[in-house]
Parts: sequence; C-alpha cells; structure tokens
Amino acid sequence: MKTKLFHFPRASLICPALFIAAAFSSVSPSFAAGTATPSAWSQVPAILARIVPPTFPSGELVITNYGLRAGRRGTMGTLFVSHEFVITNFGAVGDGVADCTRAFADAIAACNKAGGGRVVVPAGKFLTGPIHLLSNVNLHVVKDATILFTTNTAAYLPVVFTRYESTEVMNYSPLIYAFEQQNIAITGEGTLNSQATNGVWHSWKSGTDSTKLVQMGNNDVPVADRVFGAGHFLRPYFIQPTRCRNVLIEGVKILGSPMWVISPLYCTNVTVSGVTVEATGPNTDGCDPDSCTDVLIKDCSFSDGDDCIAIKSGRDRDGHRVNIPSRNLVIQNSHFKAGHGGVSAGSETAGGIENVFAENCTFDSPDLDYAFRFKTNPARGGYVKNVFIRNCQVQTARFGIHMTLRYASAGARDGQYTPEMGNIDIRDCTFAKLTRQPIFIEGYDEKIQITGVTIANCTFQSAADQNTITNASDIHLLDNHWGVATSR
Repeated sequence: MKTKLFHFPRASLICPALFIAAAFSSVSPSFAAGTATPSAWSQVPAILARIVPPTFPSGELVITNYGLRAGRRGTMGTLFVSHEFVITNFGAVGDGVADCTRAFADAIAACNKAGGGRVVVPAGKFLTGPIHLLSNVNLHVVKDATILFTTNTAAYLPVVFTRYESTEVMNYSPLIYAFEQQNIAITGEGTLNSQATNGVWHSWKSGTDSTKLVQMGNNDVPVADRVFGAGHFLRPYFIQPTRCRNVLIEGVKILGSPMWVISPLYCTNVTVSGVTVEATGPNTDGCDPDSCTDVLIKDCSFSDGDDCIAIKSGRDRDGHRVNIPSRNLVIQNSHFKAGHGGVSAGSETAGGIENVFAENCTFDSPDLDYAFRFKTNPARGGYVKNVFIRNCQVQTARFGIHMTLRYASAGARDGQYTPEMGNIDIRDCTFAKLTRQPIFIEGYDEKIQITGVTIANCTFQSAADQNTITNASDIHLLDNHWGVATSR
C-alpha cells in the first residue's frame, strides 16, 4: 500500500482533525516512511552501557604498617580511616538557623583528601551558602534531613564560571556547584530547599543584565571580562556540575530555585534518577542538560514554573563559538506535571541537539502547556535532530506536539544562523485531553522548513482545536486515531 506523504510549503495550512482521520483511514505500515525508528532505538543499549553512575568507597579503609618508615625500625600499626563524613562532626548544627557553610566545605575537603566517600547530612535542618563538590564525594542527604540555602545573595560570591541561559559568564555561584571534578553525587531521600520564594531572586527577572550578557557574547567579549555578580542581577542555578565526568543525582526532593534547577554543563556520563522537583517562579526549568553527552534521566517527577526537561546547547553567537552539542540523552519512566513543556529541546540550540530518546513517560496537568516541545529560531541556529519518543501517555495538556523554528524569546526571533529541525519520530503515544491543539508544526518560511517528522500509531482522544502544519515537508502522519475536535 502506498504511503501518503504531505508536503506543506505554504505560509499557513490548517488540517482539520476529522479530515485527517478520514484521509489516513488506510495507510501503509508505520515503518514504511519517515525515520528509521527500529534501528534508531537499537542505539539505546550502547548509550546506557556508557552511562555508569559513580561508586564511592564505603566503610573503613584499613592501612597496615602505619607509622613504619622504609629502612627504619619502628612499631607497625594499623590506621582505620572512615569514608563517612558526617557534617555535624565538622561543626554543623541542624537547627535551621546556624550557618553551616564552613562545615559543609570542611567535610567535603576531608572526604576528598581521604580518597572519597560520603558526606552525610543527618536528620535536621541545615542552613548553608553554596556547596562546592569535589571529586569522589557523594553528598548524601538522609530521609529526615533538609538543606536550607540562604537567601543572602552575597553568600554566593565570589563569582564562578557558568552559563546564564546558555551564554558563558562569570556569575553568582549555583547553590550546588562543581567545576572540573570527577565522580560526584548528590543522593538520599532528603530535601534540598532553595528558599527562593523567600528571597529576592525571582524579582531579578525583569533586569537588563541578561540582554547585556547576550550582547557581550555577540560582540565576542572574553568570558573573563563578562563579570556579573554584586551589583548585577543574573539569577544562579540550583545544581550545576560544570565540565565534570561521572555525575549522579539520585533520590532527593528539590524545592524551588532561583533559576534552572538541575543543569549539568559540559558534562559526560550523567545520571538523574528518582528525583522529585517542585519549583515555581520564572525560568525554573526542572532539568536542563546543557552541551552534555551521555545523559540518563529516569524515574523522576517534575512540576515547574517553566519547562520540565529542556535540552540546551548554547545561545546565539556565543553558543556557536563554543560549539558543543548535547547528544545521546535517554529519558525514561518520568512524570511531568505543571510546566511550559514536558520533554523539550531548545530554545538554546546553537551547538546542536541530537540523539534524544524518551519512553514510558506520563504527563498530566492542566498547567502543562506542551507535552513535547521543540523550539529554536535563526538567532539561535544549530539543530534539533534524531529525536525518538514512544509509549508515552498524556492525560491533560494544552498542546500535544509542538515544533517551531519561529520561537520568540526576549524579542529575538530573527538572526543569521539557519536552524535545522528534523528526523523526529513520535509513536505509540496517547493524548487523552488537549485543551488546544494535537499537533503544531511551524517552520520559519518556505526556505527554512521543519523536515522529516513521523507521528505514528498515536491516539488523540479529545482536542479543542485542529492541527496546524506550516512551512514543513516530509511530514508523515501514520495510523493515528483521532477523536472529535471542536473548533474554537
């Protein structure tokens, strides 16, 4: 049976869902056109084999012959070195009032010096400034423990190397930070509380510093000279390992954030597992891997003030200068509640985003704008390609599938970099209630199109509006099932 293939070169084309249902009542099998889905998913085992969480010494390290120097007489002894570093042994007080910043730093330094292990946060509430992790350190937060981060902005100075909305900058330290470290982790069943809503962070959104930073990037100002911090208003991220290898974030509950919540930057081999994120406020994305390779996000729950997961790779000219993609990302068995997008890519795409696999996820909130969201523009450029999604259930959202090359952010939609978006395959998903549109695909113009999209074996039970597909080519809608769509 011949595959039906649509080509949409015009400026605007509305496809009524009921018409599509009739038009595609008899089509060829799902794998007959579009992306090579079976071979694409066969890459996942090899990706997962490379994503290995770090391990840490445990128990006691026994050193025999301690005190016996080579070539000299002496008494042989044995030294027992623990790999558990409890912060209360370093002066921390869990009353939620005492400043425990030094205790965290001393415990982390001692753990690192001993060859690694766990820095344990016991039951209680521990107030602190920024926590900087070192190699071979697992920050372990027990079930009844809470780390409270101070709302005193000065505590997050001096500035550190980071990105702000994917532009490199020297800025306030993230609440939990690591720079060029290996084998680091944040684990446990405890709580990390940013206290962001109690401070001034969110009021900084309306400042002009973000525009100034983008201009610096576009003018090739050296990063060392892009110094923000005291007297400036760029919000720090919550958790940001930077240029790190072998990263694990597991089990913890994270409340609020000044900005993006979990954003590994220039990292390789990252696992985010069993984490619960509850954040409100502007730009509080849940998990934003930024120019990272080999990332696994699984068994997590997100409810955010912005995108739940948003894969990034640099912004505008600065992102093209760095030119590091995000690639080989696997998202499994996670739940998405409130947010702008559930599984998203962009809008910062300058370095490119490729090889993204999402499966067995659930989405359910009237406050979720888009279940699947892919966004960029000619100011960002780069590409979003090789994205594969299967076996997901969307109970409630506004849009089911949303793709655009005309994303407008901070007034910047046009630019010199031609964006690419294509080879995207979404299949075997159900969309129960969509208060807006099932499918929205929007290229930039007749020359810059979204190409090579397959949506197959999906069920769209109820939606208020009809599909919109414009400036797009090689769009395959195969064996989908459509409910009644009512016009607005």
